[in-house]
Amino acid sequence: MTLTQEIEIADARGRRVGWRGWAALVVLMLPVLLVSVDNTVLSFALPAIALDLQPTSAQQLWIIDAYPLVLAGLLVTMGTLGDRFGRRRMLLLGASGFAAVSALSAFAPSAELLIAGRALMAVFGAMLMPSTLSLLRSIFTDRAQRRFAIAVWAAMFSAGAALGPIVGGILLEHFSWGSVFLMAVPVLIPLLVLAPLLVPESRDPKPGRIDPVSILLSMATMVPIVYAIKEVAVHGPTLPIGGLFLAGVLFGFLFVRRQLRSATPMLDMRLFRRATFSGALLVNLLSVLALVGFLYFVAQHLQLIVGLSPLQAGLALVPGLAAMIIAGLLVVPLSMRISPHILVPAALAFSVAGYATVALSTDPGAVGVLVAAFISLGIGIGMAETISNELILSSAPPEKAGSASAVSETAYEIGAVLGTSLLGGLLTAFYRSNLVIPDGVPADAAAAARETLAGAVAASGELPAGTGDALRAAAAHAFDAGVGVTSLIGAGLVVIAGVIAASTLGSNRTTTPRR
Repeated sequence: MTLTQEIEIADARGRRVGWRGWAALVVLMLPVLLVSVDNTVLSFALPAIALDLQPTSAQQLWIIDAYPLVLAGLLVTMGTLGDRFGRRRMLLLGASGFAAVSALSAFAPSAELLIAGRALMAVFGAMLMPSTLSLLRSIFTDRAQRRFAIAVWAAMFSAGAALGPIVGGILLEHFSWGSVFLMAVPVLIPLLVLAPLLVPESRDPKPGRIDPVSILLSMATMVPIVYAIKEVAVHGPTLPIGGLFLAGVLFGFLFVRRQLRSATPMLDMRLFRRATFSGALLVNLLSVLALVGFLYFVAQHLQLIVGLSPLQAGLALVPGLAAMIIAGLLVVPLSMRISPHILVPAALAFSVAGYATVALSTDPGAVGVLVAAFISLGIGIGMAETISNELILSSAPPEKAGSASAVSETAYEIGAVLGTSLLGGLLTAFYRSNLVIPDGVPADAAAAARETLAGAVAASGELPAGTGDALRAAAAHAFDAGVGVTSLIGAGLVVIAGVIAASTLGSNRTTTPRR
């Protein structure tokens, strides 16, 4: 029997859940909400962090990237351990550690310690997200219900992103930036209480032995590759970075070879032979890249150039994030009638239009342009994420839900890294190349301005009015010029995602096996 037939039989025999299953879904949304809030809040808190801790441009990117970099290296391992030892157990362990480290990170006195805190948060975060998605796969065995549950899962990601700027804005209006990390504690305490009561434990009944070599190889593959991508975006290609990338590829080759030769592999490589699985992963990655890249520059633009407060900037993006939530839910009935190879490219056309609106705008300072662009972007991303996540889970047998979810989350985190490092790095490069320092600006202020937009804003506030205004205007012009070019690149990446979807996702129908 083929893998496809096994999955189709499992779907055909799935039973519909009652109130307890939906109550479990509500509980599982708590960590999803927290992680998405954390990601959005950090983007909006970054200007305050930059002004307080005064990180370099590289450290500023590392504050964001440390979490997804470590996470990418551990997701497959944690997903597989969840399959073996219990997905609910891993969820509870991850929630406890995440809350504790978040509370400590709130009081980090330096950029270096904040980066370290973010890295440690990722260790426990790697236990959270694969567990939530894989538990949905084991709870909702009926595919129609599972589609809706995954749409809710994706919607909560968007809801967290919508709630994050508002809650974070209120916190940043009245407290220091560290308050945004303390939100983890009140969110995760209900999870620790309710999950043992409502969420059933699930695991692979035949998990096989633990393979420490495969664990090390998976980490040795992901960390160098993701780090090399980040460094190329910031500093350009160099021989050491190229060597690091090749090392990751070599370890990846050894990892794949070991999985193919193992009777009980850590990651079932047969999944990647399915065009639907691999195509949905790439769509997932590129969609997240487009979303995170947009948020990276729009948060800085609204606060540092337009001059909005964190709360005002958050409210400006709420319509787009609400559109993402609604689109993710409304696409569920459409996905039952329209093939994903048609529906996903059509949805992503909205995202292309959003990036094109920013790139072609003649008034980059207009808030309305950014709001309209983000609504269009959100519609496409919301639909594409719901469909791609459901296809990834449906392509894997239930007992391997943890490892399949981990692969999906790995694609998500790589997309997040690329969003900030690739698009963010390109934006930084364009900003520096276009920045013309006005006459009369001291050397130290000029150096700070060349590092980041936040550095330019901070330096302009310490200069005489005329000189400071000139420096701020020059920085805003250079930043917006970079945003225009970066938006065109973002639109091109979304087009690539649409082409991949059209050529790989195929039909949305499963064949009921003959008796």
